[in-house]
Amino acid sequence: MPIVNRISAYHDDMKDWRHDIHKHPELAYEERRTAGQVVKLLKSFGIKEITEGIGGTGVVAVIKNGDGPRIALRADMDALPINEETGVEYSSIHEGVMHACGHDGHTTMLLGAAKYLSETKNFQGTIVLIFQPAEEGFAGARAMMEDGLFDRFPVDAVYGVHNMPGAPLGEIQVSPGPVMAAADQFSVTVKGRGGHGAIPHKAVDPVVASSLMISSLQSLVSREADPHDTLVISVTKIHGGDAFNVIPDSVSFGGTVRYFDSNLGKNNQKRMEQMLDGIASAHNVDIDFSYENGYPPTINHEKEANFAQGIATDVTGQPSSKQIQTMGSEDFSFYLQELPGAYAWIGNGVSGESADLHNPHYNFNDDILPIGASFFVRLAETALPNS
Repeated sequence: MPIVNRISAYHDDMKDWRHDIHKHPELAYEERRTAGQVVKLLKSFGIKEITEGIGGTGVVAVIKNGDGPRIALRADMDALPINEETGVEYSSIHEGVMHACGHDGHTTMLLGAAKYLSETKNFQGTIVLIFQPAEEGFAGARAMMEDGLFDRFPVDAVYGVHNMPGAPLGEIQVSPGPVMAAADQFSVTVKGRGGHGAIPHKAVDPVVASSLMISSLQSLVSREADPHDTLVISVTKIHGGDAFNVIPDSVSFGGTVRYFDSNLGKNNQKRMEQMLDGIASAHNVDIDFSYENGYPPTINHEKEANFAQGIATDVTGQPSSKQIQTMGSEDFSFYLQELPGAYAWIGNGVSGESADLHNPHYNFNDDILPIGASFFVRLAETALPNS
């Protein structure tokens, strides 16, 4: 089952939809125009059951054909606070905001699938199309779930697709197990007693204590985590002092923690606090330590990932290679905590063909629009076969 010819026939329409969305990017929970365009197109496809405003600006559409299984297909809609430098004629008209992660393409692929599925109805059951806001750090998936997404639109499984620069153009990768990491964040304030830089013995120096804390945190990765496990602790910000000759009263620093194994994450959080407290005690400083769990790991369910892998092979005509694991995070993980499902990559081009995600030169490749739409369609038709 190669790329669906009927979808290929409206490839030009899909490009127009994407370019329009790309030109008018909107940040998390501000996707009102984007959601409006999605609703307008869904209605033009003849889809009647459309619900707006779920999780803020989310849109859910239902295509039903008789009784049978229920499947959800998801695309994200939000853009990033980045100034676009692609130079394309449909560049962002909003300074400082651009689609630098390809959500314009994901939305368009799902719209292409919606058009085809609403026309052909070559399935038996219910397809729930989720157009989600606020994936980029603001947990739109969780917001939609808290707004009753799967209570109002119950499904048996959920699937999503994300483009992947570095993977061959149009290749679809999906594998069981962890594919994206958790994304937690921490902050530390080290409180000492300020003084003159020339007489440090009369001060309690939070700079020295902070330096030891930052370097010592890396031993949790290199000496306490199993080398076969994956753990990242990155201190990404630090502030302390304003003058070269003044020891400050306090220093603050913070960063991110990434892992695939939730038990490893919990143990690491405990060990971070123990280590920081120990160094603080040794250097006679006080600390305020806060730790916030962000997106959980994205872990594909085995049955659904293997099913999607077979569909990927059918659509592309080539075996699906092992899915690239990344320490980036994705709020699709919240769906996978509640429901069986899988999250796939579709190649946006190898190095030199595509800029990296979250880069001002990034652009979604229009050539993969019909491939992604066909993948969505074949997932639905195969999971919901006509009897």
